[in-house]
Order: sequence, then structure tokens, then C-alpha cells
Amino acid sequence: MGLTLYKIFDNLESYICRTLLAVFVVLLFAQIVSREFFNYSFSWSEELATYMFVWFVYFGASYAAKLYAHNRVTFQFNKLPKRVADYIEGLADLFWIAFNVYFVYLSYTFVFFKMNVFWKSQTLGIPMKYVYLILPIAFTLMTIRIIQANYLKLVKGIDVRDPEKAQVEDMIKEGKQ
Repeated sequence: MGLTLYKIFDNLESYICRTLLAVFVVLLFAQIVSREFFNYSFSWSEELATYMFVWFVYFGASYAAKLYAHNRVTFQFNKLPKRVADYIEGLADLFWIAFNVYFVYLSYTFVFFKMNVFWKSQTLGIPMKYVYLILPIAFTLMTIRIIQANYLKLVKGIDVRDPEKAQVEDMIKEGKQ
């Protein structure tokens, strides 16, 4: 039971992104079919697909943090020992975490205390508070993933590089041999 919950949490963003992607693509496809073949448009589908896409992007950013796949300038670390470069990147991630924590505070304050209850989406009619709720959720998850990636990298010594980047580097090494 505990292992299953860990696996679900460890892949949470991946599951959510897959689901959101599938649903908003189906929504947009249904909208296109209904317009072209039935001359009918679902007024709410585009707005819902847009909100789902925004949530998809934020959960995707959190997933990228887990994979250590965010864009970074790292050429300056090439001449340093790997362990030193890892610690300097960890220090840079502390600044990222500080930014995220501050942003979580700002977005939480905005969503729960400053947003007007009467702000509603135009066609769906749902309170915009639920749309903007992604901000504190995603930045909290991203902070957790940054800490997780740095723990694995700095404490456990596990290589947490982006799998695609690692694959490209391995192919380059094989080509040089």
C-alpha cells in the first residue's frame, strides 16, 4: 500500500499531464467536428481546453523540475570537478526555491484573500479562484521536486539528469569512440 502511494506521488505530475493532455485534445477535436459537420459550437469547450492547457503547462514545469530538465546555463561548470559543480547548482537551486516559496505565498494570498468571489469565467461560469489555484499548487510541487532532485543528486549520489539529455550525451560518447 505504502509503495503504491509513493509511486503515485512520485509520478503525480506525469499522470495529471497525461490526463489533461488527453482530455483537452479530445475537447478540441470534438469542437472541430461539431463545427465542421454539425454547424454547432460548444461555447464552453475552448475556454475549458485553455484552462486545462494552462494547468498542463504548470504541472509539466513541476515534472521537469523532478527530472532536472529545466534549462540551465552550465558551460561554466565544465572545468570544475563534478561534485563542486553539483554543489554550485544546488546553491542556485536554493535561490529557485526561495523564489518559489515567495511566489507560493503571493499566489496563495491572491487566490484565497484578494480574489473577488464574483470573478467568474465567461462561458463556464466557474469562479476564477479555481483556475488560479494552479499557481500555489504547482509552485509548491515544483519546490518539492527541486528538493527531491537535489537530495537524490547531492546526498544519494544518484544522477537525476533529464533522460533525453543523458541519452544524447551517451550517443555523442559512442560516436567519438
